[in-house]
Amino acid sequence: MRTLLLMITMMLLSTPAAMAAETTAIDSKTAEQIRKALPMVPIVAIKGSPMPGLYELQVGTQILYSDSTGRYLMRGGHILDMQEQKDLTQQRLEDINRVEWSTLPLDKAIVSGDKNAKKSIAVFTDPDCPYCKGLEKTLKEVKGVKVYTFLYPLTQLHPDARKKSEAIWCSKDQHKMMLNVMLDGQLADEKSRQAANTSCKTPLDDIAAVANKLNIHGTPAIIAGDGRRMSGAPRTAEALNNWIANR
Repeated sequence: MRTLLLMITMMLLSTPAAMAAETTAIDSKTAEQIRKALPMVPIVAIKGSPMPGLYELQVGTQILYSDSTGRYLMRGGHILDMQEQKDLTQQRLEDINRVEWSTLPLDKAIVSGDKNAKKSIAVFTDPDCPYCKGLEKTLKEVKGVKVYTFLYPLTQLHPDARKKSEAIWCSKDQHKMMLNVMLDGQLADEKSRQAANTSCKTPLDDIAAVANKLNIHGTPAIIAGDGRRMSGAPRTAEALNNWIANR
């Protein structure tokens, strides 16, 4: 997992290379085994912890915890499998917080991307959210994915977002209008705004109810076709593609 490799790289850049002797008595075989399993981690010292079988690793100014083999690390409340390069805690969080795809009101979404694709994602977005705008730029580079966008204006943060969302939904070409508003800073045309205030019924309240039920309180929020969810937006199309593919 690239995030684990990045973590180790950052440690290497910020930690002195010198090693110190173990600060407390610890079985030399165990210490050697941990160091051998983590050759890229500049461990300054290893000592026992109050929890049997858990060892404290000093890495520069940081503290990590390891099992006796060095395969499993604990960092920031997450258990990392260094052999498989996986964040086991993140995987479990994704499992227990999966969304049943069939419960999403897809008829209330703006559909874009590859409409014949087998892979799909749902995105809860606010037209005035800067991170949502960044995600729309990224989505332009993503291929082979069908995108369902739910307009979810957070008016407590962006007072004009609901009016923009209404105008987007009531436009003839919803996706084009959404991109015009979010990426080009264009205001929705007067006709669309008038329609939003009269005959055009929007699903915004229904979407907000769904988001609240799913405990989605920020944007963007992304749900993969298999129910995994992501808060925020990946910085690159490659990262998003990898996440969608669950790798």
